[in-house]
Amino acid sequence: MRKKVLITGFDPFDKETVNPSWEAAKRLNGFETDEAIITAEQIPTVFRSALDTLRQAIQKHQPDIVICVGQAGGRMQITPERVAINLADARIPDNEGHQPIDEEISPDGPAAYWTGLPVKRMTAKMKEHGIPAAVSYTAGTFVCNYLFYGLMDHISRTSPHIRGGFIHIPYIPEQTIDKTAPSLSLDMIVRALRIAAVTAAQYDEDVKSPGGTLH
Repeated sequence: MRKKVLITGFDPFDKETVNPSWEAAKRLNGFETDEAIITAEQIPTVFRSALDTLRQAIQKHQPDIVICVGQAGGRMQITPERVAINLADARIPDNEGHQPIDEEISPDGPAAYWTGLPVKRMTAKMKEHGIPAAVSYTAGTFVCNYLFYGLMDHISRTSPHIRGGFIHIPYIPEQTIDKTAPSLSLDMIVRALRIAAVTAAQYDEDVKSPGGTLH
């Protein structure tokens, strides 16, 4: 049976006019394969409302798999995240000016959650298709990690049948005109997320293989 996959992306932040996570996610909205049916929803880059928006999207779509996606400017690869930590420590304010420092995301939650996605399989499949990719062991401490941790906490407490996780992506070329930073084309990012969704739909378990990076 085909799995329902919800992919989310953020709106632009930090003076950017575009966020490639949403640009890629919305291209996949309605995409279907023999393994997966994909829907997409946008998440605000705001600590106070990101999780509520995600929970509403989960309630609306009733997915089997949730893949949240965020921009990590400066990274050179597509990086599926392995772990979310119980910490909000923002280097810049969010889109509503909120800047939590050294705050727990969930006071009664664990220090960290592991992803529910087969991130090593996903990374290997991306590489097979010529896409730069690596498993990441740090999702940061901004709204991306906040959403990732909140997703896994929600799954743990209320929806153990859902598998979820997070993927960071680089800038797209139009964002780097005045920056010295790597980028990947939007088409390549869309292909990577499609591969991730299909791989997650095909495989519940990950492979045991070396590999990973800290950013």
